[in-house]
Order: sequence, then C-alpha cells, then structure tokens
Amino acid sequence: MPLPSSLWTDETLTVFVVRYGASHAETAVSIYYALARAAAFLGGPSEIVYRLPSTLAMGVALLLIARLSVRLIHPQAAWFAAFACLAMHGFNFQAADARPYGLGTAVMAAGLWFLVRWLDRGRRRDAALFLLFAALLLPIHPLYWPFYLVFAGYTVARLVSRDTSVTWLRAGGILALLALALAPVPFEVRGLAHHAQAHVIVEMPGAKALFDSVVPVLIAGCWLGAWMLSRLFRWSADAPAPTRSSLALIGLWWLTPPMCLFAFSHLTGISVFVQRYYSLALPGAALAGAALAARYVPSRMWKPMAVALGLGVVLWRGDWRELWPAHVGMDWRGAALAINQLTGSSTPVIFPSPFIEAQRSAWRPGYPLPSFFYAPLVAYPVRGRVIPFPFSTRGAERYAATLARSTLMASGRFFVYGHRYNAYFWENWYLKRPELAGWTSRRLGPFGDVVVAEFNRPGNK
Repeated sequence: MPLPSSLWTDETLTVFVVRYGASHAETAVSIYYALARAAAFLGGPSEIVYRLPSTLAMGVALLLIARLSVRLIHPQAAWFAAFACLAMHGFNFQAADARPYGLGTAVMAAGLWFLVRWLDRGRRRDAALFLLFAALLLPIHPLYWPFYLVFAGYTVARLVSRDTSVTWLRAGGILALLALALAPVPFEVRGLAHHAQAHVIVEMPGAKALFDSVVPVLIAGCWLGAWMLSRLFRWSADAPAPTRSSLALIGLWWLTPPMCLFAFSHLTGISVFVQRYYSLALPGAALAGAALAARYVPSRMWKPMAVALGLGVVLWRGDWRELWPAHVGMDWRGAALAINQLTGSSTPVIFPSPFIEAQRSAWRPGYPLPSFFYAPLVAYPVRGRVIPFPFSTRGAERYAATLARSTLMASGRFFVYGHRYNAYFWENWYLKRPELAGWTSRRLGPFGDVVVAEFNRPGNK
C-alpha cells in the first residue's frame, strides 16, 4: 500500500543516480542502481516502478528464508519463520524502499541457501551459485562486509563437525576464489574512505542501541509464547533439535552484522551503526526466535502457531488509519506541487540540502545544479529560481543576509523549502531579519518532515 506514496530523501538519490549516473554521486557505489535504471527504462519513472525491484527481491528473500528454516530448524517451521520476519518493521521497510537493501537481503539469502546446499550435497553447481551470490553482496553495499564472516564461520563449523562431504581443501579454494572476486571492491570505495566522517548520520552507539539491534522483543516473544502454550496444553517437541552447525549459522546470522558494525564504529570513531546497514541480521533474528520455539512446539502445532503469529503481525504492523499510508513521513512530491502552484519561474526558492554530506566545506554560494546534494529537486522539480544552501546552517549566514538585502527584497516573495532539520532554522532566521520587517510568512502543508514556508512583502498577493 505505501508503494505510490512520495519518495523519501534517500530514495530521491536513487532517481538522481538513475538519471545522471553514479559518477555524479560520491555515495553511490552499488550495482543496485543498474536494476533501478532498468526498472525505470521498462516501466517509466514512477514511485511504484522504482520500488517494485525491492518488493520482488524481498519476496524472493522471504521464500529462501522460509526454505532455510525448514532445513535448519523444523520441516514445518517455514510459515512461522516467514511471519516472524514480517513482525519486524526494518524487514518490511525494505520491501517498499527504492534503495539497495531489499536486493541485498535477497542476494544474502540466496548465498546462504546455496552454501547450505553445497555443504549438504557437495555439488559443484551449488558451490558455483554460492560463489556468485556471495560475490554480488559486497558490491550492493560496502557495509555488508560483516556477513562474509557468517559465510566463513558456518563453513568452518560444518567442516569441524565433519557434517559435510566437502573437504577443507575444496572449501578453502571456494573461499579463496570469493576473496579474489571481491578484491576490486575496496579499491572502488577507497575514495569514500577519505571522507567517511562526512557521511556519519548517527551518534556513536551505546549499549542500549546494541541491545535493541538484536530484536530482543521478537526473540523473547517467540520463546515465552511457545513455552507458555506448551505448559498450558502440555505440548512436547517431537522432532530432533536443530544441529549444532544449524544453531551456529543462526547465531552468526543474527549477531554478526550488528556486533561487527558496533565494534567498527567504536574502533574507528566513525559511526555506521544504522539499522539498514545491519539489516541482513534481521532474518537471523526471526530464525533465532523460531529455533527457541522449536524446543516446545510439536509438529502438528507449527501451522496453527504460524497462523496466530501472522494474525498478530497484521494487527500490530498494519496501518489501519488510512488506506494508502506513506512509506516515510516525507512528502517531497506534495511539497513541490504546492510550490509550483504558487510560484513563477523567477521566484526565489531557498533549498537547504537534506544530505549531511553538503557541509559548508563542500558547498559554496551559487552551488551548481543538478547535484546529489539536492536530489529531491531531480525527483520532484520546482518551478522557481532555486537557491541551494548547505546542510549545516553554520557559515552560511553571511550569504543568507546578502540574499535578504538583494534578491529576496527585490522579489517580493520567496520560499524556504527543505527538511525540517534545517528548514525550520532558515524560516525563523529570515523572520527575524530587519530587512524583511513587516513581511508575512505562512507554512504550507502539512508535508510530514518536509517544510514549505512562503514569505510575502506587505501588500503582495
């Protein structure tokens, strides 16, 4: 239902890269954009078309995760694991998001599926498919690197337990080929490393953030719910418990990405502890909950338990307040439409960048457009004379004051348009300017976290 809603800030970056290429956006290092470009070419540039690849990818991911739960936990655990995934907002969010994360989840799940099949059967075809999907994961997003520890850790667990016909030599050869396939990726992202601090969007994570990242509510709910029902109805599990290597894979899947990004953030001083960056761990949390439930649930009750969980997910996660809920509370489309209905081609529109990369050091008065710093203007153009401002408000006041005395005074009308983070500041700042004494201001909308403030000279209609 959120597919037709306005793109949010990061999704407009996808539109920018599709239109102008990755070379114009220093943050865009992902093979995902080729998929987005193909979708836009085939279906036309619309919100639904840009988001459909993620929707389809997450459908594939959900199928593979369910199949993995059958192999790792219980033959009847598929539906329970699927609904456990859908209980997590972070998992659902990817399916309606025109960003690389849905594709990353699907490729990760495919890599794990073929790794398990290869270690189970020893077939070269499964090894080749594992190598293919594992090699594609890092080019989708460079912060997916912790998941290679999951691939390697599970392989070692199977070899140590002698639970596979694959030899150490063959496994070492496949992992070496994987390392060779990934070798060019660090060189491609090396340029970003010099400016890594400029891309930090979150504070350094603390213990609470780490605790929340492992989805304790879902895990505890699956465990306690199954335990209480087993006591109430005197259930007992009637299938073998998951093997140690299966539990090792689930544990690595669940814990490795958030733990690694947490440690990396503190060791380097560059915080990358963002849920979408460790989102590959979310299906692992669902399987961890299912594995705990498996200690108490008999085979005949897995599907009734899945139905109960599914109904709970629909009631809990469904947005029952409106038929077409927004994907994110940022209505760039509605805001641009409102401006275009009121402005002419020469009306100034002050637009502070919503991207943290647009700091004062990377910006200058008269900054040229188009630029990924101002990607919402590419997805949803405005008719007025756009005046780009930096993300940070510090250091731009002198330029803003010069504009007030010249361009804005002469125009008789102007707009402040942008994300509330910095648009509120400039709206209030101009309201206090002596040059604009007597001017009226009104805020259009609402457009969620997007702000449009219209300023008018006295007597101007």
